[in-house]
Amino acid sequence: MYLAKTDVWYLERIIWLIAGVVVLTGVILGFFVHRYWLVLPLLVGVNLLIFAFTGFCPMAIFLHKMGVKSITELSCEQK
Repeated sequence: MYLAKTDVWYLERIIWLIAGVVVLTGVILGFFVHRYWLVLPLLVGVNLLIFAFTGFCPMAIFLHKMGVKSITELSCEQK
């Protein structure tokens, strides 16, 4: 069983957090406000597929420019 590190907030963990929040927000708004809000989780899913196949993630680029470090960068700093 794989357990991710939870002692520090690294880039990949923040991306999963943002994706989860956006998906849940879209589903809740789609259920209570209007069904067109369900496009939001659809876009997150498409972005996750694009990342899986190409490695391109706009949120990762944005967060990295904001100074958030990936788990690889953090592990290299500790050595």
